[in-house]
Amino acid sequence: MHPAAVAPAPAVFSSASMRSRRGAALVTISSASGRPRRGAVRCEVASSSAPSAAGPQAAKWAQRTVVLPPQRRGCHLITPKIVNEIRDDLTEFKCGMAHLFLQHTSASLTINENYESDVQADTETFLSRIVPEGPSAPWRHTMEGPDDMPAHIKSSMFGCSLTIPITNGCLNMGTWQEEHGSGSHLDRSWRLMWKIQNIEGAKESFKPYIEGALPKPNGSAPPLVIARGGYSGLFPDSSQSAYQFALVNSLPEAVLFCDLQLSSDNVGFCMTGLALDNSTLIAEVFPKNAKTYKVNGEALHGWFSVDFTSNQLTDNVTLIQNVLSRPSVFDGTMGMNLVDDVVGLNPAQLWINVQYGQFFLDHKLNIVEYISSKVKEFGVNYVSSPEVGFLKSLGGKLRKSNVKLILRFLDEKLIEPSTKQTYGAILKDLKSVKTFASGILVPKNYIWPVNKDQYLQPATTLVKDAHALGLEVYAFKFANDFISSYNYSYDPSAEYLQFIDNSDFSVDGVLTDFPSTASAAIACLAHTKDNPLPPPRNDTRPLIITHNGASGIFPGASDLAYRQAVEDGTDIIDCSVQMSKDAVPFCMDSPDLTKGTTAATMFTTKVANVNEIQNGSGIFSFDLSWSEIQTLKPDLVGPFNQEGLKRNPAAKNSGKLMALADFLAFSKRSNVSGILVDIRNAPYLATRGMGIVEAVSSALVNASYDKETRQQVLIASDNSAVLVAFSKFPGFKRVLQISHMISDASKQSVEEVAKFADAVSISRGSVVEAQGSFLVRFTDVINKMHSANLSVYIGVLRDEFMNLAFDFCANPMAEIVLYSSLMADGIVTEFPATAAEYFRSPCSDFSKNLTYTVMPPRPGSLLNVTDPHALPPAQGPVPVLEPADVVDPPLPPVTIGGHGAAPSSNDSSTKSGATAAGASSGLCLLVAGLAALLAVSSRRP
Repeated sequence: MHPAAVAPAPAVFSSASMRSRRGAALVTISSASGRPRRGAVRCEVASSSAPSAAGPQAAKWAQRTVVLPPQRRGCHLITPKIVNEIRDDLTEFKCGMAHLFLQHTSASLTINENYESDVQADTETFLSRIVPEGPSAPWRHTMEGPDDMPAHIKSSMFGCSLTIPITNGCLNMGTWQEEHGSGSHLDRSWRLMWKIQNIEGAKESFKPYIEGALPKPNGSAPPLVIARGGYSGLFPDSSQSAYQFALVNSLPEAVLFCDLQLSSDNVGFCMTGLALDNSTLIAEVFPKNAKTYKVNGEALHGWFSVDFTSNQLTDNVTLIQNVLSRPSVFDGTMGMNLVDDVVGLNPAQLWINVQYGQFFLDHKLNIVEYISSKVKEFGVNYVSSPEVGFLKSLGGKLRKSNVKLILRFLDEKLIEPSTKQTYGAILKDLKSVKTFASGILVPKNYIWPVNKDQYLQPATTLVKDAHALGLEVYAFKFANDFISSYNYSYDPSAEYLQFIDNSDFSVDGVLTDFPSTASAAIACLAHTKDNPLPPPRNDTRPLIITHNGASGIFPGASDLAYRQAVEDGTDIIDCSVQMSKDAVPFCMDSPDLTKGTTAATMFTTKVANVNEIQNGSGIFSFDLSWSEIQTLKPDLVGPFNQEGLKRNPAAKNSGKLMALADFLAFSKRSNVSGILVDIRNAPYLATRGMGIVEAVSSALVNASYDKETRQQVLIASDNSAVLVAFSKFPGFKRVLQISHMISDASKQSVEEVAKFADAVSISRGSVVEAQGSFLVRFTDVINKMHSANLSVYIGVLRDEFMNLAFDFCANPMAEIVLYSSLMADGIVTEFPATAAEYFRSPCSDFSKNLTYTVMPPRPGSLLNVTDPHALPPAQGPVPVLEPADVVDPPLPPVTIGGHGAAPSSNDSSTKSGATAAGASSGLCLLVAGLAALLAVSSRRP
């Protein structure tokens, strides 16, 4: 997720590996000492407008000079600061030009790429080589230091001005472009002047969506996105990369959250958790320096910042990822971050959290004095703490400051150390909180509690009660990869919307490990659930095609799954056809009924091996009559059950299976734009006396789908002969299922496919290759299929974060964005609501210039900044699609009454009653184990 075109303004260059897809400006400041210079960077704000001539084409202009905080040597993203200052002017201009002028002789502006941190480093290397610094340099002008003349030369090289076009209220920069700046000397105010000119041809002014109907809690600004330790959901908490990545991929107003700790020499660090060994490699560097201290009455053993100097920590200690489900490939590559380093990134707002103020005071480190002395220098906007005494002491020091003090609540049963009250008791007396704090930071379950089964309970009145007293309310414990309520169905955006876009209240901000997801929820998804879903076309969006209905919510292929899919806005509902023993076609993902039904506990005597269908034994539909199958209950078993990611346990055995005829009747009554009928195993079924092609054809004709004009019929199969058989229905669209992963498609294979199919359905790994859960590169499969006029459907998409490469930041919506940007004609998903949610939002329209939008990840961008030795071995070569892979022999004739190919099994049709269970107890255990094992798929693409 990335800021979009309105973001371009002078900005710190991000060293995060994922590039900002649209412009964000960059300024580079360097100094010989590397220390920040005194004095604020200043851009005066002087807005005015005046027509130069009468009439409809009168010119309009606005001018601003924006004040920026002091900058240290390096590249700096100052986009949020600039955008906050100029947005009101910029949005009034539909068509015009923005002129930027930097009023400084030791800094400069330019436009370049903001993709990898290497761009920043290489630029600095280049400049240092051609414009050397130091005593040996040939410069005579050294009055202001040995770095002064090099700064003047660099300023002349790049220049001090830029001109950028304005389109619909946004700076219209090209993809990957960023405004860069370079400089070396800054000892006085730095002024960046903006002049905006417009031709008033069109009378309507453009307001980006972010300026529109956003949720505004308590009548104020939209909710804040607060990045806990930066983008700690991906990079090590509080690392430089985490903070930079958060800035690049969040709303311009995003807040950087720093958990403050102090070294023995009173230097401030950002680090979550008091014991450093939980998130650093300090135990390996200083193995003998572990201590045990009393913290809030409890003994805590570990390594603590108060036992080390700042130099010991910065020079020796590196960070690690402390959440096991997150990438460990960055471990040991990033050092601890000073608060000064975070301030140097110039965030729009800075939030300091003091979790253990009394602990530092006990070690003769006065954190109240530290913060009060640094508030102005650091530009602190918020200070939070769970300690009432600390906040009261700090409040006495900051009476004339605009810093907001926030009381952070812990578990309701825990005791607050200074008042000796439980946090639950304090929560009941918010009036007293108002006397020393501007707001509260509470666990999210304080607002939306969940029961023991992980389902939402009615909301509390906390937000409304606090707002009535004038207290702001912020919620924490948001993370895409933490198991939350089943009500959200593993869609993290749905959880944010629950807090900011319900009809009753909205919180003032969310503290999150994944700020891009929160940003998208606020800027893209809020207030859009009633938006119409645009029709699927090449220039709008791909088809939303289900995989066994909404099988992420209800058991796959059940009546409830199909109803949910229709309610969720799907375009195409699917039926994978299986055959019963008495030749009744019905919908089920697999002919093995141990996958998705309760057959493993009811028909153990029907266990058989059918090598033509699968490796291993199962209970197969063609060995049971339809009446027997109807006694089964659907079974909702997700692919990551064993990892603890269960799907909607309350509906585990809900619904009923549907015969194909019932599925078609339901589809006719619904408002879907089409159906997909998937046919597998036709050659084998023919040897069993079952003509699945004939059965499906008859059902479609009986339902009048051969004459249907309102709904599209898609016939899918992995067998070319099946698709050829349906060529007699010219209105049907035929889809070749290519289940195995391919890295490319030969020209001959594509030509063969085009002879009998109109579309292909391919796996996600056939579109973008992955290594070690990181995206590596795009394949050319989509382009080659499109060149033969073949539509391309991609699947199967699932919302569980374990199904996603790390590049998607544990957000299933990011994967949808990627395939949509690649011009996929359809996406096959088990969670159609997530796709519909995105396509209803304005951010799904790539032609719009929005303040913030959801941008697809670029394969290889994260992989390029990892330690190659930390990655697992690359997978073996993936095959290229060849003609032999797509052309099948003709279907064999249906053997009348043919059971010659029947598998070996116990022929009894008796269900597993008490006697059968006693005789087959070992078999029951085997089948139950088989059912569990077959439900588990690969952890990562």
